[in-house]
Amino acid sequence: MEWLQVLVLAAIQGLTEFLPISSSAHLILVPVLTDWPDQGLAFDVAVHVGSLAAVLIYFRGDFLSMLRDGLRGPRDSGGQVRLGWLVAIATVPVGAAGLAIDANFAESLRDPLVIAVATIGFGLALLFAAGAGAKDREIESIGIRDALVIGCAQAIALVPGTSRSGITMTAGLLVGLAPAASARFSFLLSAPVILMAGGYKTLQLAAGAPDANWSALVAGSLVAGLCAYACIHAFLRLVVLIGFAPFVAYRLVFGSVLLWFFV
Repeated sequence: MEWLQVLVLAAIQGLTEFLPISSSAHLILVPVLTDWPDQGLAFDVAVHVGSLAAVLIYFRGDFLSMLRDGLRGPRDSGGQVRLGWLVAIATVPVGAAGLAIDANFAESLRDPLVIAVATIGFGLALLFAAGAGAKDREIESIGIRDALVIGCAQAIALVPGTSRSGITMTAGLLVGLAPAASARFSFLLSAPVILMAGGYKTLQLAAGAPDANWSALVAGSLVAGLCAYACIHAFLRLVVLIGFAPFVAYRLVFGSVLLWFFV
């Protein structure tokens, strides 16, 4: 891999992993525009490690509290302990869906038309959710039913173009969470999902045991992590000021670009 490819792909992965704009939609267009070769499975693992590190470091206080008292029950616990159980509950649907989906079917979903339609369609769903009903609940008010609703929505993100962050924020808004609370819960949910995706790719990598360009992998992981950290920090502040409309507009334009390129 050339260094320009390493830096660009790592930055795209780090930013789009957490913005509600779909990382898969962006990563499918990059090779078309640049004619770069496939970056390889090892690089995918590296940038996932960087993104995971970013969210763990940014919310380190929350995650440390969850781990420290995580053996306590979800109903009788308060504060961060209860939040940890809710994150775990919301992760179950996407884990079950990932195990249930056939590998060949999953590959068929990577069709550019599917990605373009999902980018546009779920962008409109986010716009609807942002304008529907009151958005005044904070993250402390999330219950088990809310966590399951958001978790089931997260499973839809297995369809490329949906955006894991986008669909979980959409579900959070629909259950009445304030924009910042919806974004924060979405980011907390990303940790176990990225860990599962990275773990699966690591198993695939171990089975193939290819040679690795360690300098490119380390650089990619660092760039992805830095971009992801900056993205989380900025988005939690921007969403309060500007809402979701700019991201919806971006999705509509980008989805249209994908349709123009691939249809």
